[in-house]
Amino acid sequence: MIAECLVAEVDIAGDDCPLAEASMAASAPIDARPPQYRSDGNVLLRFSAPADDDLRATLDGHDDVRYLHVSQVDGTDSYRCLSKPPCVVHELVDAGFLVDSMRYRDGTGRFRGAVVGYDVLEGVMEAAGNTVGITLTQVQPLEAEADEPVGPGYMLTPAQEESLRVAVEMGYFDLPREVTAAAVADEIGISKSAFLERLRRAQGSLIGTLYG
Repeated sequence: MIAECLVAEVDIAGDDCPLAEASMAASAPIDARPPQYRSDGNVLLRFSAPADDDLRATLDGHDDVRYLHVSQVDGTDSYRCLSKPPCVVHELVDAGFLVDSMRYRDGTGRFRGAVVGYDVLEGVMEAAGNTVGITLTQVQPLEAEADEPVGPGYMLTPAQEESLRVAVEMGYFDLPREVTAAAVADEIGISKSAFLERLRRAQGSLIGTLYG
């Protein structure tokens, strides 16, 4: 049994992934879930970004993106598509990199995940280094208490997650309540009605996940 699992974060430059290319046209980061591979070599992608007409147009016109679907909630676009070419993340996964999160900004990808031991980490770096520029930005042991068990995922948009996080931090859910909805909305920079709508949708998603 391997004694140590590592959490690693790497920056990737020069990837020909459609999301890396499209992020050049985006005014904000693109956050993606780990890709789902198909036996035909294609990959299913799900990702989100603040609503951006240039990003939509770039992805819609990309030769390597098919079946693009976009839905918008609270000013955030959520995308689903099929991507034809293999990206460097395929090579990382093949080398043993368990991807937790992917973020693209200005053509550069930042991937965070886990590897089982330093030997595997060296293999991951070597695999990517053969094709793209890769920089190890962070590595640390995975602490036992930080390794949460696999459970149901919550389908929240980045805007909904932000609203929940700020509300919790400011004491909106405390008893007695420490701040008003208007105060939380001001902190986020949105209207009170927009904050309450995000909160309602987020709570509906969480409750729906818990109780089916």
